Amino acid sequence: MKLSRRNFLAWAGIAATGAIACNLFDDELRVQSPALIPEDLVSGRDNWYATYDGSTPGGQGVLVRVMEGRAKKVRGNPRFPTNQGKQSPAADAMLQSLYHPDRIAGPMLRNGPRGSGRFRPVTWEEALNRFNAAVDANGSRMLLLTDDRCASFARICGAFADAFGGRHVAFGGAADDAAYRAAVQDVMGSGNLPYHDIAHAHTLVSFGSDFLSTWGSPTAYSVGYGKFRSGEYTHHRGTHIHFGARYSMTAANADKWVPITPGAEGYAAMAVAWGIADSHPESSYVQAITGEDGPGALSQFTPDANAGILQIPDAVLDGKSLNEFFHDLAHDYAAHHGLAIGGGGEAAAYSNGKFNASAVLMLNYIMGNVGHEGGLLPNPDGPISSPGPVPLVSLDEWRLIAGDIANGATGLVIINSADPVHGLPAGVGMADALRNENVAIISASPFIDDTSVMADLLIPDRVALEDWGDDTPNPAPGYQVYAVQQPVVNPLPDLDPRSFPDVLINAAAALGRADAMPAESYEGTIRANVEETLGADLTETLKNGGWWDEGATAHGASPSGNLLNDVVSMAAPAQMHGSGNFQLLPFAHNTVLDGRNAHLPWAQNAPDPITTVAWQTWVEINEKQARDMGLREGDVVNITTSSGTIQALAYLNPGMPPDIAAVPMGGGRTAGSEFATGRDSRESSNVVSILAVAGNDAGGVTWSGNRCTITPTGDSMAVSKLEGGYTSREIGEHPAEQVFKTVSGEGGGH
Repeated sequence: MKLSRRNFLAWAGIAATGAIACNLFDDELRVQSPALIPEDLVSGRDNWYATYDGSTPGGQGVLVRVMEGRAKKVRGNPRFPTNQGKQSPAADAMLQSLYHPDRIAGPMLRNGPRGSGRFRPVTWEEALNRFNAAVDANGSRMLLLTDDRCASFARICGAFADAFGGRHVAFGGAADDAAYRAAVQDVMGSGNLPYHDIAHAHTLVSFGSDFLSTWGSPTAYSVGYGKFRSGEYTHHRGTHIHFGARYSMTAANADKWVPITPGAEGYAAMAVAWGIADSHPESSYVQAITGEDGPGALSQFTPDANAGILQIPDAVLDGKSLNEFFHDLAHDYAAHHGLAIGGGGEAAAYSNGKFNASAVLMLNYIMGNVGHEGGLLPNPDGPISSPGPVPLVSLDEWRLIAGDIANGATGLVIINSADPVHGLPAGVGMADALRNENVAIISASPFIDDTSVMADLLIPDRVALEDWGDDTPNPAPGYQVYAVQQPVVNPLPDLDPRSFPDVLINAAAALGRADAMPAESYEGTIRANVEETLGADLTETLKNGGWWDEGATAHGASPSGNLLNDVVSMAAPAQMHGSGNFQLLPFAHNTVLDGRNAHLPWAQNAPDPITTVAWQTWVEINEKQARDMGLREGDVVNITTSSGTIQALAYLNPGMPPDIAAVPMGGGRTAGSEFATGRDSRESSNVVSILAVAGNDAGGVTWSGNRCTITPTGDSMAVSKLEGGYTSREIGEHPAEQVFKTVSGEGGGH
């Protein structure tokens, strides 16, 4: 069929953008036929269905507009208690997952060298026979590797692995928060992450974590931040100070950004704690932490004593000494029982990550806001018996897992929606391990990625808008929430995916292990949770997008008498691995995240909120330092650590402190959709691949703890961005002129 301009416009206007050949319009008419779509959609009126998006940090309830069998639009669910009608920038990309031209259409069998990406179609009957045979032969040596979803998905996966003597592990992505989770367990005695009630807070101090972009529950926290700033509940515009090494989305929104040395977030939090104890020694909250020693218990964390660790620019201090600055800040925050947030994400990804997170959590106890409105709200256990998130695997365990695959101790690897080849440092050896031809590899993901390309057998999973699912958001908003994902559309006619949990349930039944599974279907597990465990009506639950009980809260536990000693015992400056004149600071991309959304063009095309760069991997360098190196915007540079070299485009940032190189994650995919792989290596690279194989004090990857060198290649490319250029004179007119001058090396301090 000749594709004329008129035909092209007609094609572009239809909702189904899957890979359809020359019979496109005939197929389109068949799909839209009233005989083949739900009867409630025949009239052409749109319908909105409530469901859940668990792919974003913290999760979010969404509404999907469906018209004549096609999903057309995604928006936030105003009833859902966390995001309250708002949605993340990547929410609309759910539609692209559904209609993506690079989805795996049906089962496929490898017919080339492992990792070549060469597969041939097979029937589902043959695929399931091969799947069952592999499990039957290697069930006791099976590794079931998934993402870190919880609730029914985790329950079914765990039951399946246990039924055959295998192991289920979860990969939380490159930017896992293992240190923060460990700190919450130790400090608050709970595996449930606490919720920061920003909306009701009077004052807010944050440390490192970019909670307005990628950390915690950013959609929910952004909603709360808007209310915090407008004074909706306090009738006062909330005051926010942010301590962090990078000029992030959170730093840009703060009243005052205080640049500090990477990895010094814990020391900054302890300095605030000292200021509170020193200015309010009579406080019962202070006394509960410091005991008889009072402020003296925190004497080793006086700001002046740790000036060399904090390295706060003089221009930020408003002419005060460090002690005076923190004392005045702390006095105001303690008087209003201020809220401290952060310590996770980038702040927890150093060798001292658990200390950083623990110090911030302890600060909330000293300010007396734990368990109170406008403070840190502990979360209760979920309302259903299904497990929470599967414990994240430590870096040392990943090395052992890779070793077991390489030496054949693991005989079968089943992968679903996890990409450790891309998301772990190359030195872990996962890619090399999966090349062991004596190990059977099965991928049950909807798309090809750097890990699933190694598979012998592909059995495509359904995407979220086609499948059932459930979740207990972590963090919940301070009370019990159970989110339900329902299928709002059927797969397109050219696609034949199957729900992965149902594949596991059916395989267990075929191999005589049906009794080990929680239900006869994925939908049945969720239905039992709603109707039997919660005693709720399924129809009403689906209309709302889930179930919640605002009265089912957790009480704020009193701090243990040893809390301060425990935190102090962990205190240590962050250790950097390797050498070089820059500290490498990777960060999760606003929409691509750690690379899991790299195949979605809307996620790639969304401009970074600070630099406005899209589609590319860039490195943010202090403007003055970069010019002294002879660099201009768009110059291709080598970024070299002790573990390897990548290339990126130089972005001269006047707000970046000297000696720091900030690089977004998510680039450099080598297999799968052209949207993820079709960029030149000079402008798309995987910063995680060059990180040292080193764990932090909780076993997680120290993805913020590497030094590097930056050298120009002599090449350059245009930076794909929306912002215009700027001059030093324009920078000088910025309200933060003195801070920018300082971090650019023109003033004192840094």
